[in-house]
Parts: sequence; C-alpha cells; structure tokens
Amino acid sequence: MNFNTKAVSKIAGLSVRQVDYWDRTHFIKPSEREATGYGSIRLYSFTDLIQMKVAKALLDKGISLQKIRKAITYLKKNMPEVKRPLSELRFLTDGETIFVLTRNKKKIIDTLKSGQVVFSIALGDIVEDLKGEIIALQKGRKYDVTVRGKKYPVTLHPDTEDGGYWVECPSLPGCASQGETIEEALAMIKDAIEGHLEVLGDGRKSGKRLKRAS
Repeated sequence: MNFNTKAVSKIAGLSVRQVDYWDRTHFIKPSEREATGYGSIRLYSFTDLIQMKVAKALLDKGISLQKIRKAITYLKKNMPEVKRPLSELRFLTDGETIFVLTRNKKKIIDTLKSGQVVFSIALGDIVEDLKGEIIALQKGRKYDVTVRGKKYPVTLHPDTEDGGYWVECPSLPGCASQGETIEEALAMIKDAIEGHLEVLGDGRKSGKRLKRAS
C-alpha cells in the first residue's frame, strides 16, 4: 500500500505540518511519489512509515530533531551499507544521545558520543503497531443511509492514496462512490444507491415485458 500525507499523519501520530516539514527539509521524504506543486499528492511507503514512527519515538524520549539528523548523518557516513537507518537499525537512547545496536552484540555505537543507555526503541514492536494501525484503517466504518424509505448499510474507507473517502453498499454488489469528506461520500453513495435501484427497476420491467411478449 501507499499512503498520502493525511493517512501518514493519522497512522504515525504526527501532525500534517510535521510530515510536510520533514519532506521539505529532506528529513524523511516520500519514496513513492514526491509533491510536484501546490495541491499535488505525496505518497509514502510502509518503510517510510517505519522511519517516521522511529523518529517520533526518539522525539517522545526527549531527543531533538537536530540530534536525530546528526545521528543519521553519522550512521550514513560510517555504515554506508545501511540506506535508511531509521527503518533498518535498532536504537537506544537516554534522552540525551542516540545509541545503535550492531550485529556484534558487544558493540554499541554512540552516534552523539555521550550519555548512558536507558530506553530501547524496539523496531519490531513499531512494525507490528503500524500493521495494526493499517489493518484498522482498512476495515472502514459502518453507516446507514436511507433511500426511498429503506435503510442500507454502507462501509466507508479512507483513500490512503488519493485522499478523501470511498464508500460501498455491500447489499448492492458493485454499488460504490467516493467523496472528499465523510459527508460528501455518504451523500454520493445515496445517489449511487438511487441510481442502482433505478437500473434494477428498469431491468425488472424489461423482464416482465419479455414474459408477456412470449
């Protein structure tokens, strides 16, 4: 899956402004599609999400964005085989510096050259949390809309790529619509259901005419 800025903001627990700032300052850029101008859509990968969650975890532990940048610069210089340190390495921090665990369990790299280990940023836990967030996002929300005096259950899904929402009516296969907001999407699915019912009605009338003709 790919994720637009709004989806990334919700899943990673960041503000839209933070996501935008991190892109513009080349801290974490979208690897699937970059913005090409005002109103264009950025698309992030799952790996991008991991980087954001790790960065947020370090920020929550008291590490400044400037220190995180410095640590990443150090790691890219000294571990060139690691392309994306935030999504490939395991970090430890005491709120002052950032440590990285290496394959050699006896060796811990102090990326900022000071401090003592206190907290562990568990990459595995972050990945599992992200998967759970994405699954919950995909499940959609249930609503009821009334058309011609009858209630129809519909399912609303956020569009993680293009933005807005898409909505379907499970009881009417193939009946779906979309909208920029929840309200617009629900209004659009009501119109889609109305049109679907009209097509079904015309089909039934045609069937009756054929039977009479035979």
